[in-house]
Amino acid sequence: SPLDDNGYDIRNYHEVLSEFGTMEDFQQLVNELKSREMKLIMDLVVNHTSDEHPWFQAAIKDVNSPYHDYYFFSDKPNNWKSFFSGSAWRKVDETNEYALKLFSNKQIDLNWDNPSVRQEVIDIITFWKEKGVDGFRLDVINYIAKNSLQDGNEFIGELMEFTGIEQYYYGRNLHQYLHQLNVEGFKGAFSVGETPGIGLEMSRLLTHEDRQEMDTVFLFDHLETPGHVRFDDYQYDLRFLGSYYKKMFSHLSQKEWPSLFVDNHDNPRMISKVTSDLSLRGKIGKLIALLMLTLRGTPFIYQGQELGLVNQEFTNIEDYRDVESINKYHELINSGIEREEALKTLKAGSRDHARVGMPWHEGFTTGEPWLPSKQPIEITDQSEIDNKDSIYHAYRRLIKLRKENQALVYGTTYFVFSKKKNYLGYYRFDGNQMFFVEINCVNDTTIRYEKTTGYELVFSNMKYHLDKLSPYEVNLYEITSPTEQDRIRLQWSNASRAA
Repeated sequence: SPLDDNGYDIRNYHEVLSEFGTMEDFQQLVNELKSREMKLIMDLVVNHTSDEHPWFQAAIKDVNSPYHDYYFFSDKPNNWKSFFSGSAWRKVDETNEYALKLFSNKQIDLNWDNPSVRQEVIDIITFWKEKGVDGFRLDVINYIAKNSLQDGNEFIGELMEFTGIEQYYYGRNLHQYLHQLNVEGFKGAFSVGETPGIGLEMSRLLTHEDRQEMDTVFLFDHLETPGHVRFDDYQYDLRFLGSYYKKMFSHLSQKEWPSLFVDNHDNPRMISKVTSDLSLRGKIGKLIALLMLTLRGTPFIYQGQELGLVNQEFTNIEDYRDVESINKYHELINSGIEREEALKTLKAGSRDHARVGMPWHEGFTTGEPWLPSKQPIEITDQSEIDNKDSIYHAYRRLIKLRKENQALVYGTTYFVFSKKKNYLGYYRFDGNQMFFVEINCVNDTTIRYEKTTGYELVFSNMKYHLDKLSPYEVNLYEITSPTEQDRIRLQWSNASRAA
């Protein structure tokens, strides 16, 4: 990759970027992982290629080349807007045409309506599977099926920020293309699709096991509260996250498998979205850990999340490396926004917060980091390991509990007092295993609605427990009494019938 967008612009799908090593190094990585009974999931970026890819170079060298139909070309651009600011079309001087690029100028969208493109992707999947890759994360995979290239609806564009998005965020051929990838490419390999904007009901179609499309998908509806977008400077309300999961699990069937995440490489740190009060970092970090590791689904823990990393203190445009942030800054300045206000917007939503180097320990390297860390407090991997009450050790304890108790993975999920917004309580049970989770979603005391007398406390982010739940308090209990287990199952059965 030329690294125009941190590697999401690929010019060769069969080589390892030299900065990261060689194919021999990659093979050693695979061998070492397998010796530890670990799996490797690879990022697969196939909505677009780099403009330096041989396919695109052949396409602009000769309009009669078969590779010209690997991409979308037009004599004039439509009104679609790029996710990285400006038009979604780039002028190609070599052919006197415009090429579709939903992201940066160097990321040219592939034409998945062309069967040859789909076969190329299947061949790429097969290549890496033969190298030992066990699964794939498919970048913006719901964008691959464009309905048409007609102008986007201006009203929808204003509402969604990106004019034209209704033409490709869930195209009519999406299911057909994903089913083909599954049957001819994945063939049992794990698949998780990044699917921004599709919503819960559409995700159920993509992940239902009978349809053979994706194992799971990343939804993003829970990352911003209603009425907000990522670059808005506001305080995230954890009550919304609780309500989101209640709704999700009331809709999902046993044949649909969700992903569980709050941090990733495309978003600011969730702890910082919830509060700027660093004294609450430990409690909120452990709250997130408990939620991710006690719900049904596959938890994705992003690097540094287990350390409780927070947003960086970026103060100048020179602090940023992300093409999206840099483009957005110039777009804001050109629209008349003052510099300080533009920087405030960037700081609220930049992807660079989650892309700084991993803080292993002080003095880890004398080299210059590609993106210097500007953490507001000192957090390192070593300091979290040394602190037995840290977020890091909370993740270790919860991962161990989840691995040892199938009820926390595959068990029934039963929410109680579901109309109480400040309070999130749910049971997980399977066979003779039963657990209860209670979470206070606000920075204030909350009533303990469920009686936990006789329950064994196996995890908490509090040393002392009062009559009411303390701000952001979380607790995990195990229920071993057969009588109490029967009572909860009967209560769940009655509630299910009533629903």
